[in-house]
Amino acid sequence: MELLFNERYLQAPSCEKNSILERLNYYNKVNHTFSIDQKLPIYQATGLKKEGSWFYHYDLTMQLAAFSGDLLFHYLPGDVQSIPSAPTLVKSRPILDANENSILLKLNTIRHFNFVKDPFQYADKKDMLVWRGACHQPHRRFFIENFFSHPRCDVGDTRKDAGLGKQSFMSIQDQLKYKFILSIEGNEVASNLKWIMASNSLCFMVKPKFETWFMEGTLSPGVHYVELKEDYSDLDEKITFYLENKDDATAIIKNANDYVRPFLDHDREALISHLVLKKYFSNSGQSSEFNHLTSV
Repeated sequence: MELLFNERYLQAPSCEKNSILERLNYYNKVNHTFSIDQKLPIYQATGLKKEGSWFYHYDLTMQLAAFSGDLLFHYLPGDVQSIPSAPTLVKSRPILDANENSILLKLNTIRHFNFVKDPFQYADKKDMLVWRGACHQPHRRFFIENFFSHPRCDVGDTRKDAGLGKQSFMSIQDQLKYKFILSIEGNEVASNLKWIMASNSLCFMVKPKFETWFMEGTLSPGVHYVELKEDYSDLDEKITFYLENKDDATAIIKNANDYVRPFLDHDREALISHLVLKKYFSNSGQSSEFNHLTSV
């Protein structure tokens, strides 16, 4: 398997290599040598014990399968909202300049990389904004409390014990019938952002504060999504603008679709994941193959 990854990279055209390396160095920003910190939890590729969701465990195990079983690493499963003190493998990290110790892997893919094929054209969709989700966090409750009754919104809190704003579950297929779909971060990233950007609907959201393998930190407002103020006070204004300016809306949707497209190449995704880990093991002094490979 290791040879197959190396061959795929070495045979790639120069432009594709550059694109692969850009993503690699975005996910793994550590460009210096470091040692595994003995004071922190240490994991080993062989016999990796499950912590948290099976979906995280499965994705990490599959990505480690091409490596020697005695390699060591730091790892934080789940929704990570802070930056570790040492280079650590994570699913999510804050969007900050100094976040290099958070090394992103493609984890919990079954939930976060659920792309859809939208059967509806933008022009045929309802002239409203839709959102459904569990409002455990204050910022989600704030939105529901203020916009549940808005005439241009079909939004709701799907928790069984929700009070104001309680609504029943709505399938992705039904949400795709609306021109505008809201993406609200939960504990960290919003899981619906990927499928919204793959659809023929327009993504509305506050500027993201966290990112995953989807590189949310590289998204540009007005290019890939419609940016809203933190208090959503401009929501009505933005809905009006994009209802009156269809070309602007469809241009953003096209840009969002183009952004999603590289993530659909499963072989390329696997190669980049492999290189992220290879760089980690090289910089931690456990492998010397990475620099040779990427300098070719």
